[in-house]
Amino acid sequence: MTLTAHPGSDATAPAAPLRTVYRPSHPLDLAATVGVLRRGPRDPSMVHDGPVIWRAVRTPEGAATLALRQTSDGVSATAWGAGAAHAIDTVPDLCGARDDSTGFDPSRHPLISELARRRPGLRLSRTGEVFDALACSILEQKVTGLQAFGAWRALVSRFGERAPGPTPRPMSAPPSAAGWRRIPSWAWHRAGVEPPQSKTIVRVAERGDSIRRALLAAEGGDARDRVLTSLPGIGAWTAAETRIRALGDPDAVSVGDYHLAHEVGFALTGSRTDDAGMLELLAPWAGQRQRVIRLILMSGVHEPRRGPRLAPEDHRRR
Repeated sequence: MTLTAHPGSDATAPAAPLRTVYRPSHPLDLAATVGVLRRGPRDPSMVHDGPVIWRAVRTPEGAATLALRQTSDGVSATAWGAGAAHAIDTVPDLCGARDDSTGFDPSRHPLISELARRRPGLRLSRTGEVFDALACSILEQKVTGLQAFGAWRALVSRFGERAPGPTPRPMSAPPSAAGWRRIPSWAWHRAGVEPPQSKTIVRVAERGDSIRRALLAAEGGDARDRVLTSLPGIGAWTAAETRIRALGDPDAVSVGDYHLAHEVGFALTGSRTDDAGMLELLAPWAGQRQRVIRLILMSGVHEPRRGPRLAPEDHRRR
């Protein structure tokens, strides 16, 4: 891996970007690896503009915008804003540099073997953004993806920080923990977020730094789950989703998901199953279960829909 950062052409200008080319030592499909972080097609913090992936992020130094483009040389990255240097430093992790597939044996199932052969560049991205991952996951509790993405879009657009640089459309970095705490009750309601979820985010925001330190220090999935599920309002599903996004955890399984067990069961056996059945099916890949799930979700193999879609329930008119 080679990572060399240098300032833009006018290093004395306050808005001069930082640029780098990340050259991974492994095959990389940038869109498949980083694209999964986007929360819906209108996510204000992440935009796909042709071959370029744009991310608006909050860093310890301030907001930054990061643009990633895969080229024949590697991944070209450009960052703007006060947090540009920090954003540049995250590029290897975003591209799966720390993703460890040791022990993964795709030959245990013909479909997984074929998918692994077809997708050699799939890596598990690691953002390191623990609080943002938690906030996303809490908003997605017990609602449809459409509702969750709409709430994220509304809150980040209104209360986040405007992304610096020449973004392809207006973008915003997510609020800081203090910013989430200051969101008024009417704004949560207008965004369609129920009180249990908004109160959980506020409680987590009060301990954002300590949660991040504890989670990053924890070793293994069980220890990470203990850190997260010790927080009121955080269960196994939210903990797994946080581990997947923030840590690129290769073994996290989102038990309790509305569709996941059905999709995994159908892909591996041709029929749906429940959470217990899913865990049994994934047991041969212990330590790498999220990698198997990611391959399945990208495979295009889906169980035929047998009934109406779950209808979103709008509580804002109460």
